[in-house]
Amino acid sequence: MYNLIADDFDSSCFLQNVREESNKQGLKHLQILILFEILGEKNINLASVQRGISVIQQILRMKKVLLILDEVAKRKQLKAFAGRSDWFGPDNRVIITTRDEQLLKSHEVERTYELKELNTNDSLQLLIWNAFKRENFDPSYEDVLERVATYASSLPLALEVIGSNLVGKSVEE
Repeated sequence: MYNLIADDFDSSCFLQNVREESNKQGLKHLQILILFEILGEKNINLASVQRGISVIQQILRMKKVLLILDEVAKRKQLKAFAGRSDWFGPDNRVIITTRDEQLLKSHEVERTYELKELNTNDSLQLLIWNAFKRENFDPSYEDVLERVATYASSLPLALEVIGSNLVGKSVEE
């Protein structure tokens, strides 16, 4: 989705795995990444997370920005990157992915969309693409692939990880 619409904005940023990356590198580091992506400036220094909040707020009001925050887990993460709805101009878009619906409610997110699980066919296609890098594959793999897709419970990340681990392996492996 990001790649399809990013060109419609002055600037864009896709911040992946916010939950994991904020634990590893901290909120200030992620704020610097956002500012780098939006401004294109390499030498951005922030004295604190609070300073980052005010800089991001100023920039989001001045530019038409697409900001995607992936796998947000805590309210403080949302506050650090997308404080309140009045931070954004009318043409800005912020897309937040999270497993915590209450987090979105507490942040007063206006519109939400709940993703449905992949169906069996889509799960198999994702797994096949990650395992074989193409749609066609040796039919002898079919039973194994169906069992793997069932095991992964149609979770896209699990299908991608397992599929990438199947690359170049025989049916027996």
